[in-house]
Amino acid sequence: MHISPTTTASPGLRQHWNRLAEWLQGLLGDSVLCLIARLGIASVFFLSGRTKVEGVLTITPSTYELFQSEYALPLIPSHLAAHLATYAEHLFPLLLVLGLFTRLSALALLGMTTVIEVFVYPDAWPTHLTWAGLLLLLVAKGAGRLSLDRWLGIR
Repeated sequence: MHISPTTTASPGLRQHWNRLAEWLQGLLGDSVLCLIARLGIASVFFLSGRTKVEGVLTITPSTYELFQSEYALPLIPSHLAAHLATYAEHLFPLLLVLGLFTRLSALALLGMTTVIEVFVYPDAWPTHLTWAGLLLLLVAKGAGRLSLDRWLGIR
């Protein structure tokens, strides 16, 4: 006699589990998940950007040194890369927090994550995969109801 996985659990237990799953899905919903994803990934990049500046947006000498040595990229001059990365780590997280141009911002940070993974820290793939998971959720779903994108009618 063959027992399928669906017949091993009692119908009552399965029904309780399914009701709990539906309740959790209704409680959390896509909008809450997207808000948490936006705030979480924005904090990672914004806090990284803050380590590269003094004051509002004055790039530190140590940031230029870092982009000349450890963060050196093959196609972009280090001085330009330092500026692009620093400004991106401030602008796109801010847009994510606001839920404004969310898909564009998530795509930009996903591109940045890819560059970091391929050219800078290839052994840090578990961290970068986590970032990519949050960013891909935002690319696919958008910002959710709790956003300026929704308020302005931007899909």
